[in-house]
Amino acid sequence: MVDISRRTLICGLAACAAVPLVAACGGGSEPAATSGSGGAGGTATPSGGAATASSGSTAGSAPAGSIATSEIPVGGGKIFADRSLVVTQPTAGEFKAFSANCTHQGTLLDQIDGTAMICPNHGSRFSIVDGSVEQGPATVALPAKTVEKKGDSLIVSG
Repeated sequence: MVDISRRTLICGLAACAAVPLVAACGGGSEPAATSGSGGAGGTATPSGGAATASSGSTAGSAPAGSIATSEIPVGGGKIFADRSLVVTQPTAGEFKAFSANCTHQGTLLDQIDGTAMICPNHGSRFSIVDGSVEQGPATVALPAKTVEKKGDSLIVSG
């Protein structure tokens, strides 16, 4: 029989319990949690409906790796969890793209509510217009990506 001190047992259990917490604060490799009252599919309506993360483009007419413009609502956006990407359309025909990882601790953003992209971890809010911080604890804007419109498709790089 192995003798384990009470202190060793408690420390070991605490270390095991900390692993999921540390993983939740990591990058965007894990699937996003869904929250809010919005529907699935990752879109947000300009009327303030919440959005959840999406696993990718579902449009049949868009070329591989691109996003159909019809997937991005005016005055809202869509989160592509599998690409750690969020694409927004602040005004009709104006498309923006940003990293979907919160600049506070790297958690994947999981919803768009009205004109804000929201981190589920600590509630940081970012503008759909320029990725700037609207509410902390994040203090740095989301990194912008380049969006190129080709017909009815968007190609995001950067």
